[in-house]
Amino acid sequence: YIQLSNAIVKAIEDGFLAVNDSLPSLNQLSNELELAKDTVEKAYGILKKKKIIGSVSGKGYFVLDSVQQDLKILLLFNKLSAHKKIIYDSFVETLGDKAAISFYVYNNDFHLFRKILLQKIKDGGYSHYVIIPHFYNQEDKAIELINTLPKEKLVLMDKNIPEIVNPFASVYEDFENDIYFALQKINKKIDKYSTINIIFPEESQHHQDILNGVKKYCLQENIPLQILPSIEKKHIQTNSLFITLMEDDLVKLVEKTIDSQLKVGKDIGIISYNEVAIKKIILNGITTFSTNFEMMGKDAANAILNHSSVKKAIPFKVNVRDSI
Repeated sequence: YIQLSNAIVKAIEDGFLAVNDSLPSLNQLSNELELAKDTVEKAYGILKKKKIIGSVSGKGYFVLDSVQQDLKILLLFNKLSAHKKIIYDSFVETLGDKAAISFYVYNNDFHLFRKILLQKIKDGGYSHYVIIPHFYNQEDKAIELINTLPKEKLVLMDKNIPEIVNPFASVYEDFENDIYFALQKINKKIDKYSTINIIFPEESQHHQDILNGVKKYCLQENIPLQILPSIEKKHIQTNSLFITLMEDDLVKLVEKTIDSQLKVGKDIGIISYNEVAIKKIILNGITTFSTNFEMMGKDAANAILNHSSVKKAIPFKVNVRDSI
């Protein structure tokens, strides 16, 4: 529905739709685009809330006004996930009807990122570029490209990049220190485990500093550390603590744990990165380390509204549950 609302805004901007032009009914657009009627209704709802379109009973939907928001934002996410949705919702809610947002996902792929960004620069008219910069490869080229953007228009979320020339706004996770101090906070609970295992996929968009923070903790506490590219071939041994970064790896670990009949929180421990509601329920509660994603979205939006070049590390929280 977000893509559909963006497409309608683009059609108005490009002159294909003018003020008072009629729009297709929910059923018409649903049938033409082979979308669920609910999806079309959500897209129209967004545009009605922004006062871009209106509706009259019996006459349907029509273009209410030209799109002339002072703020026109290109929002680029590396991927979709439960916690990214929290960031998005908070960002959009904070901006309200003050901005038109074009939202794209580049799947951690530099080439797709470059294609989208260059096309949107060519289209022009954007007041801000808001980017979550995580890449599987060619990060150096991505940084080089991001550095070409006007810094007063740039906002980075989730990850700070020191190589980007100031001044620009950034609300981010302090990956190394966050996980190091989180582990320190639950040090007494970790004492009962003889080994820490972190599942860190070889092709991962996760920041290397997460690994550095875990290494720092293990070195200081003299705890053996195993870095696993996946959990699939790992034999689950007692007195082991596992840290998962990916939801898929958490699911596989839970399956293996159930099959092995080991007791979570006693025989083995599990810590999962990023809080989502379901983790409160799985195995009577999975312990999580998580950034305040709602704050991240809100602070990024406020940086735009306040014309700020703030640099802010978002607070990190430990949610202790039965899994350790």
